[in-house]
Amino acid sequence: MITDRQRNETYKAQPPVFGNNGTVLHQGFVMLKKNSDRPLLFGLIFLSTLLLPPLAQAQDTSNSVSGQINVFQAFILGLVQGMTEFIPISSTAHLKVVPVALGWGDPGVAFSAIIQLGSIGAVLWYFWDDLRQLTLGTLQAIQKKDYQSNSVRMVSGIAIGTLPIVVIGLGVKLLIPNFDESPIRKLSAIAIASIVMAILLGLAEKWGSRKRDFDRLGMQDGILMGCAQALAIIPGVSRSGSTITAGLFMGLERASAARFSFLLGIPAITLAGLVELAGLLDEGLAGVGLFPLIIGLISSAFFSYVAIAWLIRFLQTRSTWLFIWYRLIFGIVILIAISTQLIQNS
Repeated sequence: MITDRQRNETYKAQPPVFGNNGTVLHQGFVMLKKNSDRPLLFGLIFLSTLLLPPLAQAQDTSNSVSGQINVFQAFILGLVQGMTEFIPISSTAHLKVVPVALGWGDPGVAFSAIIQLGSIGAVLWYFWDDLRQLTLGTLQAIQKKDYQSNSVRMVSGIAIGTLPIVVIGLGVKLLIPNFDESPIRKLSAIAIASIVMAILLGLAEKWGSRKRDFDRLGMQDGILMGCAQALAIIPGVSRSGSTITAGLFMGLERASAARFSFLLGIPAITLAGLVELAGLLDEGLAGVGLFPLIIGLISSAFFSYVAIAWLIRFLQTRSTWLFIWYRLIFGIVILIAISTQLIQNS
């Protein structure tokens, strides 16, 4: 298994080149100077406040435009999905808010879930060496009946940690057939979830010891982070945000918590995407269109890879306060827009 320390040494020894595991597109993505998170934070806050005027103009648009998505919109939605799926700011929230801000409306659960498959492709691409070693290590351990090996414990943790979100996801699918229209997907709920998770992530930053690395993960971590992952059913919580928060509370290093969060998300996101894709295929893809769907998947995969590489490198030397403040501002901006009737609470 490739440790965070080994990966970090690789970063230092070699200039980042696109295409190798543990590297990024360009050195400019990761060569962060001291206090460089401040202008980035101000930039994110500025972008959040820019949402207000277009949101006000878009308040009378349709709540769902998944049947009208064109190639350009699919590319932008893939970009939003890719850049926010693994950064702890909630892809679901941004996939609802950003299209509404642009006057497109809500793309819906189905399209959002399907383009998440592009993010899965990026995870598999980025962590291919880790996954290969993990698989081989597990098979060898089973042959030797060494069920306490690190590989077996980690695979077991991922498998067991996937169960909570699968059970809850199936329950939501069966009990709430019109989930797109449910109150839990309203902008006010997204805003509140964003603020609450920002507070929890802040507490995790304050209280977490951050002394445990990736190789010390086990089944217990998978179970607890899996339960946290199940909270991502609520838009605005963020799957990566909830799992990274749980990991920090359990004393994991930031980068280790992020890496395990990404691996833990592979089964859950894949299952969700395949279920929605199967449902869409039954309808003949007439509502979305095959070509825009492909563009969305490619865009999602590309920008997901960039986000994964950047975030892991970022968390090796920086805290999560950048995302904490962004989530707070994001939630507050939405609540202000709703309370001043700039937008409808749709």
